[in-house]
Amino acid sequence: MAKTKNAITPTREENYPEWYQSILKAADLAEHSPVRGCMVIKPWGYALWENIQKRLDAKFKETGHQNAYFPLFIPLSFLEKEAEHVEGFAKECAVVTHHRLEKGKDGKLVPAGELEEPLIVRPTSEMIIGHSFAKWVESYRDLPLLINQWCNVVRWEMRTRMFLRTAEFLWQEGHTAHATREEAELETKTMLRVYSDFARQYLAIPVISGEKTESERFPGAVHTYCIEAMMQDRKALQAGTSHFLGQNFARSCGIEFQSVSGEREYAWTTSWGVTTRLIGALIMVHSDDDGLVLPPKIAPSHVVLIPIIHNADTKEAVMGYVNQLAQELRSCIYDGEGLKVVVDGRDLRGGEKSWSWIKKGVPLRIEIGLREIEAAQLGLMRRDRPHKEVISCPRDQLKERILRTLEEMQNQLLEKATSFRDVHTRKIDRKEEFIEFFQGKDEEISGGFALCHWNGDPSFEKEVKETLNVTIRCIPDHLPLEAGKCIFSGEKSSRRVLFAKSY
Repeated sequence: MAKTKNAITPTREENYPEWYQSILKAADLAEHSPVRGCMVIKPWGYALWENIQKRLDAKFKETGHQNAYFPLFIPLSFLEKEAEHVEGFAKECAVVTHHRLEKGKDGKLVPAGELEEPLIVRPTSEMIIGHSFAKWVESYRDLPLLINQWCNVVRWEMRTRMFLRTAEFLWQEGHTAHATREEAELETKTMLRVYSDFARQYLAIPVISGEKTESERFPGAVHTYCIEAMMQDRKALQAGTSHFLGQNFARSCGIEFQSVSGEREYAWTTSWGVTTRLIGALIMVHSDDDGLVLPPKIAPSHVVLIPIIHNADTKEAVMGYVNQLAQELRSCIYDGEGLKVVVDGRDLRGGEKSWSWIKKGVPLRIEIGLREIEAAQLGLMRRDRPHKEVISCPRDQLKERILRTLEEMQNQLLEKATSFRDVHTRKIDRKEEFIEFFQGKDEEISGGFALCHWNGDPSFEKEVKETLNVTIRCIPDHLPLEAGKCIFSGEKSSRRVLFAKSY
């Protein structure tokens, strides 16, 4: 049997990391920049981020949050106020030490004008936002204070991969202050649920939510919660985090308020965020060996109309029909907005145009020539089906069929990803089986999510990370308490935790 030809080489099975890089190029999502570890996000990739931003921003505002913006630069002394925080980020900080350039003796530009205090390019904004909160909060009447900002951050990563881990990336970071511990803890879990619901509803990515272990907590946090997703290579990707900060940052930043009883108290704070890493998750959860596959609710375009023009004599008739059809389709409402329709009028062969949109992941393609116009019969091609499969549809039923098909695609992508995750998730109760699961040579059955009992000893957590490159992703909140024995020590354990290799 002849080997199937694919648009992407190597395939997922042949070399998953290279396949990922090939998807980025073929779908025209991003490219490397002249600055080491940074990327240029191209229009199609940025359109995905804009859709993520728009949907999440609406959810934040529904839950009472407001957007603001805070400085890119953070005085070094601010970061030093919270000991765990500065220790956790010290090795990732980019530091500004001078405020101008001058020509040196050899004529080359050199830094000059040393700053009295170095400035940190924000790796995260708890301390600089906490400084403002301390000025904004005076009384319990000023609380809760619910703020979000969309911005870029810099973490000086040594090993980078576009969208997954870069020195500079885009994100949102929510920061809130509350009068009571209970309110702050509720906020932390509410925003985690917002992330979880968004991942399922829009990205069609099933996630497992839960609490991080002490060694994996955000520096300075009391509790860190996360959502974890499984990629097609069965590794985990942390797709979002939410932190209950207690009063640690309030003490460091002086966020105090006068309570109802007239006492001075420190506020209880939270922070939470997701990044452009979500685009990496989209790629690795849904895409195939022909390119990107996008859930319709997050796709920059829902439908591409591809005119098929064999000669100049038919061009005017075909293009007039296609443009009229595009106008009609854009009046359809999908997920609360007008259907996003692209007309590909480029002077290229139909097959070449079609493949370019396959690789970009547009959910539906419709090729239209004189034959389709005369028959009043159009063919829909779904991105999640073989590229030669065509769904025939009468012209007068097209609108309803498109909307129904988009909804089917959205649901089926989620179902497929959920099934894949569940098939590769296993309860393991013996150390030998655990090692075989993550080191086994049979790639068909090894690797994925392992749910195991653990007695809470961080030394076992460290050992597994160092020897198998496996970490505890979270303590899943959907699993009930369950008596068992730690697979490492044999000691009693009250619940299972989620182990996996990760990005």
